[in-house]
Amino acid sequence: MTLEGMRDEARYRKQGFGNEIGITGGIGLLIVDFVNGFADPEAFGGGNIPEAIERTRALLAVAREHGWKVAHTRIVFADDGADGNIFSLKVPSMLGLTEDNPASAIVPELAPEAGEYVVRKTVPSAFSGTPLAAWFVTHGVQTVIVAGCVTSGCVRASVLDAMQAGFRPVVISDCVGDRAIGPHEANLFDMAQKCGDVMDLDTLLSRIPNQ
Repeated sequence: MTLEGMRDEARYRKQGFGNEIGITGGIGLLIVDFVNGFADPEAFGGGNIPEAIERTRALLAVAREHGWKVAHTRIVFADDGADGNIFSLKVPSMLGLTEDNPASAIVPELAPEAGEYVVRKTVPSAFSGTPLAAWFVTHGVQTVIVAGCVTSGCVRASVLDAMQAGFRPVVISDCVGDRAIGPHEANLFDMAQKCGDVMDLDTLLSRIPNQ
């Protein structure tokens, strides 16, 4: 961390930001938009997204071993674009992510298994306009472990909404990625100060309770 970064963190700490919320209760895993289109640097990808996908393979294996509830998200618009919105006005190419477009399919290495919930969405947040919060509550989830992409967009929006819905978000820093490293790092810092806990996978593994 640079000297300026250390000063920034000290200022936040002095003002009361950045307290840890911890891991408690039932644990769920939310994997945001690790789909083919975001794994492809010629489409929506780039940056450190491939590395984050590879690291998430280990995280998903842990979640399955421990019996956590697992949810995956995809951006899925109607074939005729009838559900286009402000998000797609800002990024018109998102309208191409339709149900049968391979770019909208979850990457093979993280393919959902039976019992894992696949959330289809047309906005950045996994929670906005979807039954995800109710699904987590139904299954007793209090802490939501978050992986996915992009850190500055759909991950951040989902973490903010998770926090606002009363869940404890824990962002796994080496399991989230962005097409640009600057926004990735800035948003990890900001989420750690205001929205949830941020830690790498090894730290998570040292803290999860035996289940």
